[in-house]
Amino acid sequence: MRARPLRFLAFFAVLTLAQPVWGQAEDAGTMVPQFQEGDVISLDAIDKIRPYLPEEFWDNRDMFFYEGMKLEIGPTNFDYSPAAEYLAATERFRGQARIGPGSSLENYTAGQPFPVDEIDCLGDPQAGLKIMWDFDYAWDGSGSAASFFYSYWDRGEELPLYYKGTARTVVLSHRPESQYLDENDGNIFRGEKRKNAFGVTVDAPFDARGIMLLSYRYKSTDGPKEDAKNDDTWVYVPTLRRVRRISSAQRTDAVAGTDFTFDDLFSFAGIVPQYEWTCLGERQVLAPMNSRVQAYPYGEDHNFGPYGLSYADDRWELRDVFVVRMVPKNADHPYHHKDIYIDKQTLLSAFSFAYDRKGELWKIIWHNKRWSEDESLVGPWYTGWEGIASPRDLMIVSDTIANVQTGTGNRIEFWDRNGVPLKNRGKIRRFIDVGRLTKGR
Repeated sequence: MRARPLRFLAFFAVLTLAQPVWGQAEDAGTMVPQFQEGDVISLDAIDKIRPYLPEEFWDNRDMFFYEGMKLEIGPTNFDYSPAAEYLAATERFRGQARIGPGSSLENYTAGQPFPVDEIDCLGDPQAGLKIMWDFDYAWDGSGSAASFFYSYWDRGEELPLYYKGTARTVVLSHRPESQYLDENDGNIFRGEKRKNAFGVTVDAPFDARGIMLLSYRYKSTDGPKEDAKNDDTWVYVPTLRRVRRISSAQRTDAVAGTDFTFDDLFSFAGIVPQYEWTCLGERQVLAPMNSRVQAYPYGEDHNFGPYGLSYADDRWELRDVFVVRMVPKNADHPYHHKDIYIDKQTLLSAFSFAYDRKGELWKIIWHNKRWSEDESLVGPWYTGWEGIASPRDLMIVSDTIANVQTGTGNRIEFWDRNGVPLKNRGKIRRFIDVGRLTKGR
């Protein structure tokens, strides 16, 4: 299950368009690309890749493409299939999960709830919803652990506000490892009511150092909206020397002067039944996949373009995606809709485009990624563990959001992110215990 570790931003808290979303690129799948693996695309050659980019992205290309960029073309539809144990769970429970009242998910145990090979994007009115449940429970190791650097940008200027620290998420239920699946229906602990727990420690800047966060997401969020229990979140504030419980119910609010909302991370980190979902179609897109960049924490001087929001100096690959539209059920939601481009194999987002209440493009969200089996950057970095022989995990290692109406944006880097678990259940129990926060650092 994909647990989204960088929801740590919670601590900062102390209908349809007339045209298809992909415009001319709808026909890209029948075209012959004007590039091939190994090519390097410079600024003067970007017209070659236009048919494989969403039109919203192309229309704002000046924010992302720049003089001196070297966009390397990687393989087409490379095999990033998940761990064998996750695939086995998908087959073992194929046909078991179903859509319940209020867009809920029922009778799910482990693996992919709705195998992608059975999803009919345009013929099944529930296809968009099924894709998003697959997105929510996509393979993501045992959770994740990462070092993060969070930066603010305003029309090309990096602002002095930033945050550094570490984050970890632990997936507590629906695990495919045999020691959990056969013994306890996929739960780490018997009778588990949580989907995951995640914690954060802030190391910099100095006046924020020592802030610690712990949050739970509950299984009830798979049920109808009216039955869902909101996330519980606690934060340790060093200046107060105490733990405070904070509300995480307002997940659609802007986060501490940023362009992100809580639910924008990874393109969508919200609760699935709180939205309507429609599959608009399938297509090919060119997007960052398996990074060759040594960004934070391996290095802090990589050039992310003049706006600080670009991955154009990295490796991109042609991928088959679903285009899924999200429409909020809440009338007071800031978005009219969001269109998310979801990789059909990995179920990671490539791009998403959020529109304001007037139906005008507001934000572009996109991501860089890293493949667990590729050791070319720093050598071995993501190993298997008991119950998972080979992790086979393509992980998002950076979130970037660009506000096309203001020219501002934010970038989060966490290139060392991996899904290797804590060593035993005792360590897991201690990590997810709220009492850990009372001890501060």
